[in-house]
Amino acid sequence: MEFADVARELLLVAPQDFVAERTARQRAARKDDRDLAAAIGKLRKPAPAAWVIDLLAHDGAMDEAVDLGPALRKAQADADPDEIRRLRRQRSGVVDALAQAGADLASDAGHPVTPAVLEQVRATIEAAMADPHAGAAVRSGLLVTALESVGFDEVDLDGALADPDAVPDAWSGSDAPPIPISQARGARKASRASRPAQRDHVEPKPEPEPERDPAAGRRAARQAETVARTESREADAALDTAEADLTAAEDRKADVQRELERAEAEISRLEGLRDEAETASDRAREVLAAAQRHRRELGR
Repeated sequence: MEFADVARELLLVAPQDFVAERTARQRAARKDDRDLAAAIGKLRKPAPAAWVIDLLAHDGAMDEAVDLGPALRKAQADADPDEIRRLRRQRSGVVDALAQAGADLASDAGHPVTPAVLEQVRATIEAAMADPHAGAAVRSGLLVTALESVGFDEVDLDGALADPDAVPDAWSGSDAPPIPISQARGARKASRASRPAQRDHVEPKPEPEPERDPAAGRRAARQAETVARTESREADAALDTAEADLTAAEDRKADVQRELERAEAEISRLEGLRDEAETASDRAREVLAAAQRHRRELGR
């Protein structure tokens, strides 16, 4: 599987199960594709609000919000107050409906979200309406951080996606034409077709066999027997060498296996430390969001 496909599946896992599932997928991929396994190991646990957005994107629920964005931006550019008011009411209804749908999905997954997280979900939906690149990001199902917009300015998407290369529409300047891939099929066929046809090959007449000499036949048989014995001794020696090499290789394999087991144990330990850090980061985000909301309420 491509990393983006694996990431989309993992980002739908409930936060309390994310680390265990990521570790299991990483170990499964390590057998066949170490690059994919390394990418899975680096996949960040999504922020709670991003997880809710990914759930909505998986259900196709983000389409209405993103599709409303162009009309909002046009009304803003045209400075049409009536249209702006109408679309803002519509936007408010869409945001409320999606936030409630996201809260329901989170509860169904066994991880109800806090009001602070729902506030970030709302801000992310509004960012998707304000910026078409943000809209592509939230539709992708690869979001790992919440988004925020200021008016209709471009939304900061740095570090927001698990696999940025999988969502080219999320980045400005991404509409360049694809690199053409030239194909040279038929070149060898043309080369062969240009060669002159070979003339019919005439088999030469077999020469008459010379008369056999019984003594010469016996000498040839003895020589063949000597050669066979020599080749047998050489084959036995080569077999002994190969068996010795095999034993040494098996010993090295056992050493490498032990080293691999130690390395995997160290990886698991480091992953545990990283997961603890991510959990602390999630708590810090929620505290920060609550503080920012409290500050906004004081400023009103």
